[in-house]
Amino acid sequence: MAAARVVACLLAAVMCLSCGAAAAARSPEARMHRHLKRLNKPAVKSIESPDGDIIDCVHISHQPAFDHPFLKNHTIQMRPSYHPEGLYDESKANVASSGDGERPMVQLWHRNGRCAPGTVPVRRTKKDDLMRASSMRRYGRKHKPTVANPMSVDLAMLNEGGHQHAISYVQGEKYYGAKATINVWEPKIEQPNEFSLSQLWILGGSFGEDLNSIEAGWQVSPDLYGDNNTRLFTYWTSDAYQATGCYNILCSGFVQINNEVAMGASIFPISGYSGSQYDISILIWKVSGEAVHPVLFENCHQHECRPQGILPTCCCALYSSCSLTELWGS
Repeated sequence: MAAARVVACLLAAVMCLSCGAAAAARSPEARMHRHLKRLNKPAVKSIESPDGDIIDCVHISHQPAFDHPFLKNHTIQMRPSYHPEGLYDESKANVASSGDGERPMVQLWHRNGRCAPGTVPVRRTKKDDLMRASSMRRYGRKHKPTVANPMSVDLAMLNEGGHQHAISYVQGEKYYGAKATINVWEPKIEQPNEFSLSQLWILGGSFGEDLNSIEAGWQVSPDLYGDNNTRLFTYWTSDAYQATGCYNILCSGFVQINNEVAMGASIFPISGYSGSQYDISILIWKVSGEAVHPVLFENCHQHECRPQGILPTCCCALYSSCSLTELWGS
């Protein structure tokens, strides 16, 4: 009888321990730890930026993109086999690429180091970043917006949700890409939930739930980054911002191939009123001739473009349709 009581007590203790471990695994702290571990891959080297960011130099094949089930055996193409014609004068391009001119884009973290070839710079996500999000599941994702069709004459749509847009656009032809040169500013944000940006934006679909979108440019977003710095960003979605896509590389999909420029990191220097002016140039185009027609992002400077990253077709089928709208604005 006593032995039975001992066995029963031991079983109860084991059950209590199991219940306690399961409850701990479901706790917000444990869930946050797992989410940070998914986002922050092991670093070959870490660099502390003057603005407080930590830039992790991650082996190119270990970046978050390859968590996507369709990219498990993806072969990384470091450079396209050709560039679109007519981007720049080839003689000037050859002079620029053979000289020791400026790098294509300067970011604040460059003051304290660089990432080696074979690695990519990834801005480390911190606990405070997750705490600012409405939920961990929605971290790095937009709230589902109503995307205004620029062909609409309803001006109220362009200001829906408190957003004010100034855009120029083209629509109706067969497009394979777009390029934009954008002056870099640091607008002052008065409320934490406000943001400001200037971007190149490519849309495909009917402006319903089938909307595909690719965006790239600079933004100031205290909600996302925790400060008022001007930062390089990308965003993509294949279902009108519902379940797919994210900013930068905060989810699997966007494959970074550039070891010099970090998505989400601060751009430096910034243009000043009555002072020096600085800009960034961004090229987004479909690499035709490839089996999956990926979309290539490049940053450009002085007649030379350098690949930044690739968005495979499995993540965004934007260029599978010819019904595209290309927008430049803020």
